Parts: sequence; structure tokens; C-alpha cells
Amino acid sequence: MPSPPRVEEFQVTGEQLVSSVKDLFHEGNIRRISIRNAAGVTLLEIPLVVGLAGAVLVPLWAALGALAALLAKCTLVVERVGDTPARPKPLSTKGRKSTS
Repeated sequence: MPSPPRVEEFQVTGEQLVSSVKDLFHEGNIRRISIRNAAGVTLLEIPLVVGLAGAVLVPLWAALGALAALLAKCTLVVERVGDTPARPKPLSTKGRKSTS
């Protein structure tokens, strides 16, 4: 029986948004990424599946860039699959919460 997904939250600035999502995508153990504004409203949910082609990601990066230009601060909510060890370097230590 698969273990339930682990959920983590990271506070990032608009400037860090695109690079943070790209770093998370390359980790490969992410099921879903949600982007919330400072009020906690979900602005964008990105379901990530194994084998997602690079051509599919081009519009995603453009949308993230446009969203990042509008946000000063946001929260990345990351759903991880499986029992994976913690990431060696966190995106941001400020405001980090884990809700396992």
C-alpha cells in the first residue's frame, strides 16, 4: 500500500518562483505544486506526472513568469510521493512548514 503524500510549504518571492518550481520539477518525486498568494488563495495548481514532456512545460514556464511578475510573496505547497529523504538544500528557510 503506497504511503500518503507528504506536504511541504515554502515562502518564496516572485523573483524566486520560477527557479524554485524548476528545481522542484527536476527532483522528480513531486506529485503536485500549488501556488498561493499571501492571503492563502490558490492561484495555480500544477499536477506533475512522470514523463511530462518538455514541450508541455513551455506554456507552464510562461504562466509562472507572468504570475511571478505580479506577486511579491507567495507560498509553494508541494506534495511529495513516497518515502523520500529530505532535500539537501531548502528553497527558503524563512516560513517553512511541513504538514506530514
